[in-house]
Amino acid sequence: MNEQELRKLKLLSASIRVNVIKMLKNVGYGHIGGSLSIVELLSVLYGKQLNYDPENPQKEDRDMVVLSKGHAGPGWYSALAEAGFFDRELLFTLNQGGTKLPSHPDRRYTPGVDMTTGSLGQGASVAAGMATGMKLKNSEQYVYVIIGDGELNEGQCWEAFQYIANYKLNNCIVVIDDNKKQLDGTTQEIMNQFDIAKKLEAFGFYVQKVKGNDEAAINEAIEKAKEVKDRAVCIVLDTIKGQGVPYFETLAGNHSVKFNNDEINHAADEAVKELEAFIGGGRL
Repeated sequence: MNEQELRKLKLLSASIRVNVIKMLKNVGYGHIGGSLSIVELLSVLYGKQLNYDPENPQKEDRDMVVLSKGHAGPGWYSALAEAGFFDRELLFTLNQGGTKLPSHPDRRYTPGVDMTTGSLGQGASVAAGMATGMKLKNSEQYVYVIIGDGELNEGQCWEAFQYIANYKLNNCIVVIDDNKKQLDGTTQEIMNQFDIAKKLEAFGFYVQKVKGNDEAAINEAIEKAKEVKDRAVCIVLDTIKGQGVPYFETLAGNHSVKFNNDEINHAADEAVKELEAFIGGGRL
């Protein structure tokens, strides 16, 4: 990746992050922590790696994304808007009656969403099925499944991983968002994950662990994953819940927040101001 491409991705990351903050502040609440922790991943996917066409969301040879951690839907919607699947103004209808953007992704309503998610643990199984179908068709498509570290408490994830590894579904790129927190505490407190990368390696995966706020590193990891032909592949992203906004990174209850006091509203406004200044100063 050259310097100009990286710069575009950083601007895209900033735009996605701004969208997330604005849309959640507008509705007054929402899952900000896990949405922000996957921003750079979404930027790389929609800015560099995915084969997609916003004018034809159902095109036959498209790559597919399964956001298994469906509560991060606001992050995904923000990326889809930036990619041109729908107008940015639609973001401000999140969770409202008749919206095309429900709190958790629903493929019946949102252009660019190929799988309804939200019931944690199920996305890996669905992605395994998609990847199997692609293999049977001799397709060159990829499916990317984004799974939360807290979500790994669900045994269904590990059943799916065993299937993916057994059948060497290298076209199913498993991405773990290791942001160290879940709904009511840290993953260490709730259910020790031990070493996620080593566990996946023991299952038969080729595993890479990279910084989740580094677009270049994420892109390089995906490129390497695509070179693997004889094994299942996984990328573990070392992230922070609330990533990219210091206030939300350090907020104790940052899984889902309410914008109901001056402190949080001021912090959100300041973050947007800084990010928009970065975007304005970095336009190509």
